[in-house]
Amino acid sequence: MAAGVACAAALAALTAVPAQAHGPEHRAPHWEPKDSGTPDVRFRGLSAVSRTTAWVSGTQGTVLRTTDGGATWRNVSPPGAEELQFRDIEAFDARRAVVLAIGEGEASRVYRTEDGGATWTESFRNTDARAFYDCLTFLDHRHGLAMSDPVDGKFRILSTDDGGRSWEVLPNDGMPAALEGEAGFAASGQCLVSSGPKDVWLATGGAARARVLHSADRGRTWTATDTPIPAGDPAKGVFALAFRDRTHGLAVGGDYRADQASPQAGAVTGDGGRTWRPAATSPPAYRSGVAWLPHSRTAALAVGPTGTDLTTDGGRTWRTVDTGSYDTVDCTPDLGCWAAGEKGRVARLES
Repeated sequence: MAAGVACAAALAALTAVPAQAHGPEHRAPHWEPKDSGTPDVRFRGLSAVSRTTAWVSGTQGTVLRTTDGGATWRNVSPPGAEELQFRDIEAFDARRAVVLAIGEGEASRVYRTEDGGATWTESFRNTDARAFYDCLTFLDHRHGLAMSDPVDGKFRILSTDDGGRSWEVLPNDGMPAALEGEAGFAASGQCLVSSGPKDVWLATGGAARARVLHSADRGRTWTATDTPIPAGDPAKGVFALAFRDRTHGLAVGGDYRADQASPQAGAVTGDGGRTWRPAATSPPAYRSGVAWLPHSRTAALAVGPTGTDLTTDGGRTWRTVDTGSYDTVDCTPDLGCWAAGEKGRVARLES
């Protein structure tokens, strides 16, 4: 209880403290690094279970888990996966998790554990050389989806109804045609997200327009909507989505190339993704991850290689609150927020 009260105070302070009030007389809430012991790994997959328990996944087939708030990390990587890139992980608790490896053909795989990573079962291996899976999401403990870049002109959706033990490719007759060059970005595990028992959103880029696709029936049928986030290049588009309910959502992205500007890197929807409007003040640079702060209707964090931004007005305006490099962010109902990224970086929001 004390930890929850302290973190609640930290989150309240984060939304109230001006960006310049970071002097020694006022210690603003901040990312507190947690030593993962893996400086050569980049973590783009993150699943926060609570303030004490979190899973991260990344390069070199690496999966780590903490159950003590990041004080220690256990390497629970699937054996023989050293050549794989685990770009997304979805954990149900401290023992059960599903992790997605991305890549062309058989590099795209799904593994599942029920014992905290002591053992893993490979539950899906892509055998279609044209498919490239990017992201994974679970709507509840049984129903989950994964998405692939377009095959035969449409995004491909993989579905499970048994918690990731088995998977099937859904029919594509309810999926609108992809634009030329359109694809997803496996940058943070947030190009496919869900809210509630049936609603799912898919973020795209690389084409003339950056779009968000929405399904209200667990991936059977979809509608596509343009966003104001710039595209028109393989490196540009929507990289991450976050929905606090089935109507209120945020989109962030930009151009992931470090030498390119990313104007209009944020957008917001209040109607479930049917329409998107640009942020009045966007994050100042490319952002690859975004998450709503717990129990808030207006506050959220966006992260990227050049910093973390905060909105306190539902995505209309953003301000930078940290300049550290993170690729992905996730928050939990018990008031825990975690971030992860390059060089083994993992952090938790502290006051």
